[in-house]
Amino acid sequence: MAQSTGKRPPVPAPASRGMARKLALALFVFLAALLYQQIQPPAPKICGSPGGPPVTGTRTKLKDGRHLAYLESGVPKEKAKYKIIYVHGFDSCRYDALPISPELAQELGIYLLSFDRPGYAESDPNPARTEKSIALDIEELADNLQLGPKFHLIGFSMGGEVMWSCLKHIPHRLYGVAVLGPVGNYWWPGLPSNVSREAWYQQLPRDQWAVWVSHHLPWLTYWWNTQSFFPGSSVIAYNPALLSEEDAMLMDKFGMRPYMAQIRQQGEHECLHKDMMVGFGKWDWSPMELQDPFAGGKGKVHLWHGTEDLIVPVTLSRYISERLPWVVYHELPKSGHLFPIADGMADAIVKSLLLGDDQ
Repeated sequence: MAQSTGKRPPVPAPASRGMARKLALALFVFLAALLYQQIQPPAPKICGSPGGPPVTGTRTKLKDGRHLAYLESGVPKEKAKYKIIYVHGFDSCRYDALPISPELAQELGIYLLSFDRPGYAESDPNPARTEKSIALDIEELADNLQLGPKFHLIGFSMGGEVMWSCLKHIPHRLYGVAVLGPVGNYWWPGLPSNVSREAWYQQLPRDQWAVWVSHHLPWLTYWWNTQSFFPGSSVIAYNPALLSEEDAMLMDKFGMRPYMAQIRQQGEHECLHKDMMVGFGKWDWSPMELQDPFAGGKGKVHLWHGTEDLIVPVTLSRYISERLPWVVYHELPKSGHLFPIADGMADAIVKSLLLGDDQ
């Protein structure tokens, strides 16, 4: 049995202990800086800036100096009976305007204006982007293009969610609104927990996480959707599991767009991730609180949603239509998320908005 020598292990001198603390602190700072770099999105590649993508489309300058790129179609606005602004959805741009037939545009006298939302394609990013700012951008765009005191609005998917903001912030500028397959926010004030829960669990688990992060930890949204440890948003990844039977057939129209590379060219964070952060962020109001902006008038709000929508659950649209009896609700039993580009649907949506459901 070994006997103790009675000697104690050497104790680091005070100077050595101080050096160890400094090394530990330096290591912590280094790891924190490394983590910070990982979660920070890269600076946007602004169109027309040195090293950025070129400006190829028509743009208008807003009061804060930002530019919005836009596209006009239909009849000339000077001759138009109806002027419609179309707001595109997630991972889309001005070229994804509602495909109204030229025949209907001529017959009814429709002028259609579509634009790139901030950060998409050739519209400048908005560092101060909120759910309200896009409504004010739309109002200023209409004024810059001299559309008159009022106009019609149509919004699809994430652009459909924007319609609620327009009804909240610029109702005095609207003749009527069509809301198509709108994204919903599971944390809207006044939304019953059983309704939000039902919609929540209709998402894939990976999308539940991506949406949860964008709401609770928005500063991690870029990292979450670009890292390789966990699966990010399946919508961003174009997961075919999200396609209904009808959507799968329509995907040839939507998925093979020649301008797709232009959509994200300023950086995915400025378009896709900011969309998620704003759309699923903390709102201080809810669409359920809206009052009929057309009470006593001829204008209407039409809400359309496909029952088989696997990208945006129909549950929230159903509940909103029940809470807001002045909303004309159209549920399409066999349709998925891409129903607006199905044959004949664009014309049906526009006729319903402009002429009423009896046409």
